[in-house]
Amino acid sequence: MTDKCLQKKEEFRREILLAAREIFSLDGYGNFSMRKLASRIGYSPTTIYLYFKDKDEILFCLCEEFYVELHQTILKIVGENNDLLATLRRVLLAYVSFGLANPEQYRVAFFTNPSVYGSPATYMENDTMSRRAYLHYRDLVAACSAAGVLISMDGDTLAQVLWAGVHGVVSAALHTRDFPLVDPAILADVMVTGLLTGLGIRQTVCI
Repeated sequence: MTDKCLQKKEEFRREILLAAREIFSLDGYGNFSMRKLASRIGYSPTTIYLYFKDKDEILFCLCEEFYVELHQTILKIVGENNDLLATLRRVLLAYVSFGLANPEQYRVAFFTNPSVYGSPATYMENDTMSRRAYLHYRDLVAACSAAGVLISMDGDTLAQVLWAGVHGVVSAALHTRDFPLVDPAILADVMVTGLLTGLGIRQTVCI
């Protein structure tokens, strides 16, 4: 296959994914169909099946693309900083900024299908970009704990407590329409400061 043919195949694959992301974001998982996707891009469902076996594979690919970008953001920040706590703070705030800058991708990744990666056990067994991003982030949190700048606690618990905070800010910003929500950037800054200050006490917490 020539380079030109490969380029056309990749361009069409991107067209499929972009249209699918919009449908998932606006209509949800239950209302998504390959026929609806085919109608959106002007091709037959049979053509789409040459690229993806079903909507779950499409959703998985969209989620993985999201986590590739998120993981690269984390790696960039870690590579630019030496201070562990300052690095963690930047990562948490960057997470909020990234989610707000990519609302459609964020909705698809977190609010489309809660089982896109299978069971929790399966998630931790398979080498996915989502898992890589999480483990790298968890390692950063664990390093802060080991250095004594965060409390000693189970690594997953500590990492997920902090993640739940920033995820909550992004979720509120994306889905709140009838409440005078404060600027999400301010919410994130104050919340991250509070969490890191509260969890920075040098003590052992038994979980």
